[in-house]
Amino acid sequence: MSGIIGYIGNKRVVPVLLEGLNRLQYRGYDSAGLAVIGDSKLLIRRVKGKLRNLEEVIRLNPLAGSYGIGHTRWATHGAPTEENAHPHRDCHGTVVVVHNGIIENYLELKKELASEGHRFSTETDTEVIAHLIEKYMHGGGAAEGEEKRRKPLEDAVRQAVGRLAGVFALAIISTLDPNKIVAVRRGPPAVIGLGKDEYFVASDVPAILFHTRDLFFLADGDLAVLTPLGVKLADFDGRPVTRRVQHITWDPILAEKGGFRHFMAKEIYEQPRAVRDTMLGRVSLESGEVFLDEMEISEADFRSFRAIQIVAAGTSRHAGLAGKFMIERLARVPVEVDYASEFRYRDPLVGPETLTILLTQSGETADTIAGQREAQAKGAKTLVISNVLGSMVPREANGTIYTHAGPELAVASTKTFTAELAALYLFALHLGTTRGSLPRAEAKRHVSDLAALPKQLESVLEKEEEVEDLARQFFRSADFLFLGRGIHFPIALEGALKMKKISYIHAEGHPAGEMKHGPQALIADGLPVVVIATCDWNDADSRIRYERTLSNIKEVKARGAAILALVTEGDEQVREMADCLLALPPTNELLSPILEVVPLQLLAYHIGVLRGSDVDQPRNLAKSVTVE
Repeated sequence: MSGIIGYIGNKRVVPVLLEGLNRLQYRGYDSAGLAVIGDSKLLIRRVKGKLRNLEEVIRLNPLAGSYGIGHTRWATHGAPTEENAHPHRDCHGTVVVVHNGIIENYLELKKELASEGHRFSTETDTEVIAHLIEKYMHGGGAAEGEEKRRKPLEDAVRQAVGRLAGVFALAIISTLDPNKIVAVRRGPPAVIGLGKDEYFVASDVPAILFHTRDLFFLADGDLAVLTPLGVKLADFDGRPVTRRVQHITWDPILAEKGGFRHFMAKEIYEQPRAVRDTMLGRVSLESGEVFLDEMEISEADFRSFRAIQIVAAGTSRHAGLAGKFMIERLARVPVEVDYASEFRYRDPLVGPETLTILLTQSGETADTIAGQREAQAKGAKTLVISNVLGSMVPREANGTIYTHAGPELAVASTKTFTAELAALYLFALHLGTTRGSLPRAEAKRHVSDLAALPKQLESVLEKEEEVEDLARQFFRSADFLFLGRGIHFPIALEGALKMKKISYIHAEGHPAGEMKHGPQALIADGLPVVVIATCDWNDADSRIRYERTLSNIKEVKARGAAILALVTEGDEQVREMADCLLALPPTNELLSPILEVVPLQLLAYHIGVLRGSDVDQPRNLAKSVTVE
């Protein structure tokens, strides 16, 4: 959603804040702003639009201070205007707040504060927080007969958050209590960075990676006080707490574009490494054994589960749908896949005999956190696949499989999707061998196929020029259809999602066999239909699906569609029917989605570029949806 950065230390504060905001742009880009304090003076700059607008305003009207906070916004309350941009302050200009989240009772609080003489200048829920803190700093809310005296900033913040309903991560500074940043969390992520005589608060790790790799995530209900002398941590009731400091091993250069035009392109090309690193140290090529770390779920538990529930949102849900095929085929356990946003509202049938798997790139997706807690409340054990060490969902899970994709800054997930697929495949192999449904010799073959995948991905990426040629042919199209059968259907869904998300073209994904039940009515002359028609020639079931897909291609071709087909190298039957063809290396069918999705990512990317879309930051979207 929105991005927060705060810094106190011995560096020039404005460049540090701007650098952090630059690495948080994927979290919001409707408006941006920062506030600094120096010599007890508060200075604020805010703009509508992207960060470059703020940089220009500061170039023309410089400011300096010794510490400060910054924000990049994805609007939830109030239009994306300069007036509504963060940071927000009280009417006296003494308390300044940046906020990620939603305050549900802000209208009630605003009415109360207005009746006490507070004057508001914006439509946002955040401004209410600044006024509430200022009130408590001056002794507002004191019991009758109690002396009103100025409170430390952290005490006023603690009192204020007790009045807030909703979810929030906040960073607050005040001229009334200088040399101090207070950060709190209830819901959206907040990370504290520990440098040499300097300290940071941010919404996400990339914002501070170039300054420190030592950090810890705030838990729900944590309040941190950052001063030039260090960080003090307590809960909302004032009780001291501790959090484990982690050393992040991501190379900061991974957070830069590295010569690519866009982060999305760079992250597409990082997929061979992401899959390789996710597999690294977790498999034995000699025995076919899979080793899962960070696991408090015993082998006896794995053998006892009678069902698996996968809960995820967006692209991660598509990975979960493919994972369903992997797990059911290799471990012979029934799997259901649910939208995270719907899961807890349907009173799901999960319990001690159900393993709930949560897929979340950020580990902080609000709907996924809610789904996890719903499953746990019903007695289910939870296992999470995530890319961010120490984030909320892994901390609360019984087991974790971290993908080692590195930071992903483009809003559209690419390398984290294929890393999630690799992690699901590892889990399916582990579960299958543990439950005895997958013989060790067969597991060894599967592991060997997985080990070959990074090099095969590199060969797929070598076809980018072919994909770019296709993009030039079809970038003016108004609609796209994506078709697939079996485990290929989730990749059709993912291809359609990437197309609409990046290029703003209407796109739909359907099971190929369902076309005759309705979607076929959409076909008109020249409609591009992307068909995933790969085949594992060593698998009888795959060959049957392939033959059925050939029939579907004939059906849509006869109605005037332009066929763009993904096939396995050596295929000649589809070549005779398709208008355009992309051949992929052969692999076993359960791994084919990892290869198939790459050309679909490239197709969406190049069409988006040709149409002038902001491919890294598509309109109306943010990287991590940390509010419901």
